[in-house]
Amino acid sequence: MLTSTYLLRQRRFLPLFATQLLNAFNDNLFKNAMVLFVVYSVYNSEEAEAQFSAIASGLFILPFFILSALSGQLADMRDKAVIIRWIKGAEIGIMAVGALGLVMAWQGLLTEIAAIPLMLLALFAMGVHSTFFGPIKYAILPQHLEKDEVLAGTGLVEAGTYIAILAGTILAGYLPVEWAAAGVVATAVVGYLTSRKVPPAPPYEHGQPLDWHLLRASAALVRNTMHQREVFYAILAISFFWTIGAVLFIQFPPLAKNVLFASKEVASLFLVIFSIGVAIGSVAINALLKGEVSARYAPASVLCMGACVAAFWFVCHEWTADVAPQQLMDVGEFLAQPLAAVVLFTLLLIAIAGGMFVVPLYAFLTTKCDPSVAARMVAANNIVNSGAMVIGSLIAVGLSAAGIPLVEQVLLSAVMCLVSALLAVRLHQAERHALAAAE
Repeated sequence: MLTSTYLLRQRRFLPLFATQLLNAFNDNLFKNAMVLFVVYSVYNSEEAEAQFSAIASGLFILPFFILSALSGQLADMRDKAVIIRWIKGAEIGIMAVGALGLVMAWQGLLTEIAAIPLMLLALFAMGVHSTFFGPIKYAILPQHLEKDEVLAGTGLVEAGTYIAILAGTILAGYLPVEWAAAGVVATAVVGYLTSRKVPPAPPYEHGQPLDWHLLRASAALVRNTMHQREVFYAILAISFFWTIGAVLFIQFPPLAKNVLFASKEVASLFLVIFSIGVAIGSVAINALLKGEVSARYAPASVLCMGACVAAFWFVCHEWTADVAPQQLMDVGEFLAQPLAAVVLFTLLLIAIAGGMFVVPLYAFLTTKCDPSVAARMVAANNIVNSGAMVIGSLIAVGLSAAGIPLVEQVLLSAVMCLVSALLAVRLHQAERHALAAAE
């Protein structure tokens, strides 16, 4: 469907959309408030800052790798709406711990001994929280929406997610850290209240046992996707996409500070532009495909993304700014620089192309399989995604430790786009073979 906003007036969609929006907002308000405070107020070393940013990203991602098999089973075998309420209730306690760490860091109380570990513990717990929520937010859509509404619903969820990321990122850059601490707790409470309005979503099959052996269940989950070529190639392509995203998001704060000589508000602006772009791409691809779930635009989208990443690298490589040593530019000073508009425009194009690439692939996960295992397909995707993103985070840490300049590290993301494009081509070929076989 070209127009999908009518779904926002439907009780079968709006409470889930609002709950996911608040979830993404809170994740990013907390994570960015923590990273920006530590990078700009605690450490004074490019290597230490890049390593901390990578460690924070890795801790958030790690639970997806360990627990996704269990979360997928729960989502398919229990009422999804009930699980959402459990998850959102737990978020209130998690954010209370994170807020304590932020307040201690603000006051300078045991910053490196206790405050930072508390914040990282809360970030890891939010990773666990998102691991259990992730499969549900996509797998519940075919259960509550019509078949020709699923791509539109997926696009709205993605667009709403990135609007929420945008809001959380802006506030993280501008709010005093003590206000951010209060904000994450308040948002968790509101998120729990909206979750209570999500309509029931009972399992398709009742009485199935859970496999609590995490390694065995994870291996079985990923292995089962290999029998469905469209789902399998979608998972691989999404994984490389998010590895690229992980590397870029790790690089943004230290790159803004040490290469572009910009303040934390400018680092937030980068993430804001990125979020706006993904939201635009998420909506635009639904209009192009007219509600059809297809990967035909995926190869071109990710190749365009890679070209824009290379352009971003070139602009950063040529960047010079007329500032005093150790002085960081605010947003106004940054925007006055000759190449600032080009930096922001290339970031916007990277994100638009990324949104157009990834949204249809998520729709593949829930529409190209039996509805009774949709959450497990999303969970399998999360396992492979998180493994790839952890590897990406480790590569970023290793490159920083080896003394590779941040600007040169951006080229890694451009090269990885070529791999994603190859996988997208394979996916489109599998899609056409499946259509031919069905005729």
